[in-house]
Amino acid sequence: MDQYRACIIFVVVLLAISRTVKGSGNGWTNAHATFYGGSDASGTMGGACGYGNLYSQGYGTNTAALSTALFNNGLSCGGCYEIKCVNDKQWCLPGSIVVTATNFCPPNSALPNNAGGWCNPPLRHFDLSQPIFQHIAQSKAGIIPVQYRRVGCSKKGGIRFTINGHSYFNLVLITNVGGAGDVVSVSIKGSKSSNGWMAMSRNWGQNWQSNSYLNGQALSFKVTTSDGRSLVSNNVAPPNWSFGQTYTGGQF
Repeated sequence: MDQYRACIIFVVVLLAISRTVKGSGNGWTNAHATFYGGSDASGTMGGACGYGNLYSQGYGTNTAALSTALFNNGLSCGGCYEIKCVNDKQWCLPGSIVVTATNFCPPNSALPNNAGGWCNPPLRHFDLSQPIFQHIAQSKAGIIPVQYRRVGCSKKGGIRFTINGHSYFNLVLITNVGGAGDVVSVSIKGSKSSNGWMAMSRNWGQNWQSNSYLNGQALSFKVTTSDGRSLVSNNVAPPNWSFGQTYTGGQF
């Protein structure tokens, strides 16, 4: 009986470690946060992840620009973080927020890390939209100490595939990804292709490219996120798809 109990405890510990490694555990990490973009968050539109209008893409103002230490050269785009203000009774407000990574907070080597160079390596820093910052702290604070953890992303509707580019250069922006949220690999398949799944390369942010000629074919996508899960959306784009259009697939 004792051996059985020990085995159960061991399995539970392994599962807990696995969840933490994948970023969805309960462990909190120290960081700092500021805000940008104005009271209406208009200055947060666009950004290094390529999402463009954050309102129309469904991200709204629950967004953050990540410092170099967190941005991972754009692979962190789409990931979700729970953040709370800590250890500052003057400025902190109770509760926490959940934001999606939509932009990059660039370093400023002309300023020291503790006086304006908030996003300099190796600092872990979140530059939040002003409206969401004000949910956890008073805006007069400017910069606040926070704790954060990776959490799952809850999105409405399916993953969206916006096809840009031209023949022989298909640039696909992938948005509204649930689950882990941050996409690490994408494959594409044309309905008339004999090559099966073809790996796409990440161009920038969450824009993924294929140099295959896929005009006149229904397009399917296989999306893999940082937790190792993959989702196939078959024939998302019909044979008469066109550049500049967005097509909706399944969801994690």
